Amino acid sequence: MGIQQFRLPDVGEGLVEAEIVSWKVKVGDTVKLNDTVVEIETAKSLVELPVPFAGVVAELLVPEGETVDVGTPIISVQTEDAGSPEDLVPSIPDEDAIEPGKIGGTAPGGRTAVLVGYGPKTTEAKRRPRKGGAGGPAEGLAMPTPAAPAQVTAVVNEPVAPTPAPILAEVAGGNEARVHVLAKPPVRKLAKDLGIDLAQVIATGPGGVITRADVENHTSAAPAQVAVAAPVASAQGDTRIPIKGVVKVMAQAMVSSAFTAPHVTEWITVDVSATMELVERLKKDKVFKELRVSPLLIVAKAVTLAARRTPIINATWDEANQEIVIKSAVNLGIAAATPRGLIVPNIKSAESLTLPELCGALNDLVAVAREGKTQPADQVGGSFTITNVGVFGVDAGTPIINPGESAILAFGAVRKQPWVVDDEIVPRWITTLALSFDHRLIDGEKGSTFLADVAAILEDPARALMF
Repeated sequence: MGIQQFRLPDVGEGLVEAEIVSWKVKVGDTVKLNDTVVEIETAKSLVELPVPFAGVVAELLVPEGETVDVGTPIISVQTEDAGSPEDLVPSIPDEDAIEPGKIGGTAPGGRTAVLVGYGPKTTEAKRRPRKGGAGGPAEGLAMPTPAAPAQVTAVVNEPVAPTPAPILAEVAGGNEARVHVLAKPPVRKLAKDLGIDLAQVIATGPGGVITRADVENHTSAAPAQVAVAAPVASAQGDTRIPIKGVVKVMAQAMVSSAFTAPHVTEWITVDVSATMELVERLKKDKVFKELRVSPLLIVAKAVTLAARRTPIINATWDEANQEIVIKSAVNLGIAAATPRGLIVPNIKSAESLTLPELCGALNDLVAVAREGKTQPADQVGGSFTITNVGVFGVDAGTPIINPGESAILAFGAVRKQPWVVDDEIVPRWITTLALSFDHRLIDGEKGSTFLADVAAILEDPARALMF
């Protein structure tokens, strides 16, 4: 008999902390291998964690509502055959022998290489004799990896997010670790100004170097799930809400986007009566029998079609390489309001989907978002976003572009209004579209062409056949 401690793992998002939302077990409960024991919330999603061993719950080490660092013991379990708690922490191979995606082994010089956030083993480290007397061994190399001590129950098969940048960590006999990431001074300054931890940024540069674009793209998941921190009432009656987690990330993303990309917003008012008639017909079509059809479906389809004529709308500005990158696929982000806040997951390669397939993808996206189960991989990599402000009765707005993208479309409320048709005033279904775009790469002609094309399809859905 012995006690095993389960430490908070990195669930594959490159994050350094998480909040304990709710415990699924209590002291005295018997748990089996991979039983779900706790639900945590990161800056991106809710995740249920399974316990990596079987036994009886001895102690819940962290109360609900508390935010703890990755590697912190969160639960103790009494098991039949228990080693030391550190046995659950995978070690890292020699720097010369390390292969991407693999872990295991001991760092050179006798230092124990560990995953950043887990801390070293408590056993005494022993040094091997230096060779040649001069020049010490290389530092141990530790890489955050999606493989954690526990398996994550919610799995996203594809696309797989890039591996985070290499992190060098040296543990010299104590609990203090020095973390170093590969980035040039201007990139480090940008990250510092934005309050971004470079250890969390996914590197795409040669040799695992973090580029300026990587820092900017890191905030692309910012309009992610907003879990509002518990407000605290002051003695004066004011309410103070801590700026942390997703709220902090979202703020950083919006500041980065607003002050990096020169925004231009254009509006167009459209008669969408034909679209509303099409929606009603689709609702009665047997192909859409099990699906929820809404005007947003037609807007989404119109965006993917209009992007064919104006592909620059689906591009990004790569500052580090001084290039404009036109994306081959439209990864369509849809802002989804949930009880826990706002998230913006995206539908990969939306342009390749048929109308029923796109409808199903939209339905699934919203359903998963409302359950709070949207995974990080579904919240990154977007190339264009639609924000449906109309569901709140709002006519239009000037949305801020998601970092890493170049345009965002606000879809306003659809209302019956007086409209002039053949010199007569008649009631028609009217809406307003507002397109914000990055004027560094999208000029007025391109932005106007795209917006006019979307409007034309909504005004006469048959025009979609021309694209």
